[in-house]
Amino acid sequence: MSSESELAEAKAKMIAKRFGGTSARTGGEGTARRKKKAASRGSAAQSDVKLTTALKKLGATNIPGIEEVNLFKEDGKVIHFVNPKVQASIQANTYIVSGPSDTKPLQELLPSIVSQLGMDNISQLQNAMAAQGGAGAAAGMPAVEEDDDDDDVPDLVDGNFEEVSEA
Repeated sequence: MSSESELAEAKAKMIAKRFGGTSARTGGEGTARRKKKAASRGSAAQSDVKLTTALKKLGATNIPGIEEVNLFKEDGKVIHFVNPKVQASIQANTYIVSGPSDTKPLQELLPSIVSQLGMDNISQLQNAMAAQGGAGAAAGMPAVEEDDDDDDVPDLVDGNFEEVSEA
């Protein structure tokens, strides 16, 4: 029996030597004090994670190669994104544009975004130019007339078209 007690004492000494005590404590009196509180995620990081999971549920895919995005507001201002990250979910009819943006007046972006303007934006621009004292044509914008005759069918040319094509 003495060998069993000696063996138990030897095991206890070996455990104490290896693990620094008879039992492993993780807290309570006598343990080392934690010096620094573990940093938790900020609210921005949490909302970013929630947004990412929502986009994954929608099945949004990245659209590469988009250099700029302009969102036209009702008050005549433009939200301008340069090199944005654009994602789309066609099934959900959802487009996500993210990245640094600037809100600028329409006149500031004028020469480069004329091709992106719709009829309502052009009329807003002409009204703004008239209010500032300049005409829309002075800014390089074509004047939009209400009663265009461009929709009419042109008159036919006198003569035979076959003769002209053979010559």
